[in-house]
Amino acid sequence: MNFKELIPVYEKQPSESYKFKFTVFTPVYNCEKSILKVHESLLSQSFKDFEWLVINDGSTDNSHQVITEIVRTSNLNIHYFNNDVNKHKMSCFFQAINLAQGEFLLPFDGDDECVPNALEVFNNTYNDTPEELKPKVGAVTVLCEDQHGELVGELFPKDPYYCDTVDAWMSHQIIGEKWGFTKTDVLKSIKINPEMLNIGFVPEGIVWNLVAKSGYLTKCVNQILRIYHTGVEGSIMNTPMSSKNARGVILNCITECNWFFKKYGLKHPVFFLKRIYIILRASKLMNYPLKSYTNSLDPVLLKLIVYFCWPFRSMLK
Repeated sequence: MNFKELIPVYEKQPSESYKFKFTVFTPVYNCEKSILKVHESLLSQSFKDFEWLVINDGSTDNSHQVITEIVRTSNLNIHYFNNDVNKHKMSCFFQAINLAQGEFLLPFDGDDECVPNALEVFNNTYNDTPEELKPKVGAVTVLCEDQHGELVGELFPKDPYYCDTVDAWMSHQIIGEKWGFTKTDVLKSIKINPEMLNIGFVPEGIVWNLVAKSGYLTKCVNQILRIYHTGVEGSIMNTPMSSKNARGVILNCITECNWFFKKYGLKHPVFFLKRIYIILRASKLMNYPLKSYTNSLDPVLLKLIVYFCWPFRSMLK
């Protein structure tokens, strides 16, 4: 296994023309009880120039029947795709990128809600960006609250806050759930090895890190627009490490080490040591030899750490 072959790359593509301002993308997996609330949130939007792209990822409940009825009766521009087999969220995300007819792609999960002026705020926030910065701004990000009305994560240090999201994460510890759109042209420039979509769960951070690595800024504002439901049964955040998600987790850690160790290794060594710990811990669930990991890691120091710690990985919990 050569994880390096699965790492996505950025190859800038020509700009396209789009039918809508936004594509609101909702991946669905067993959301029969919550998808109506998503629909209601979008029906109430004050800004109407959007399509709702719904991809049902092989749900085993009645999601398909519920969504079909929504499509039949709704006034929204809905494009619905029903995957017979579960492909995982990352696969659905790249499926959505290829299908998107909106200039901006806004992921919106099948169990979330948003405020009625969310799309209007997003649109105005981007339009208010200075003209000289607009080509550099690849995304706009806002805050979330949970279903109890509590802020999720931290405020941004300024409003607006233009940042490289990796630097904001590394240097300023800006963490916690956020919500935002990315320019569809930027996302269409991400090229992947199709095999990456066949290894199970892959963290979405690999996409956002590549956008930042490719030189794009994110415009962040301190407005709460999304209601993020925490503690949802089946959430990947509540899923223990297993052979079904280990490869994707390893791939994400390897990309973070390869892309950012040179710039941040000395400043934030603990971050990268944690990534090596995760790689070694997850490797116990795989049958790949040591060289699968050492050959995939670029930083020599991190290769050596993996090499010397390999015999002791069974002790990791």
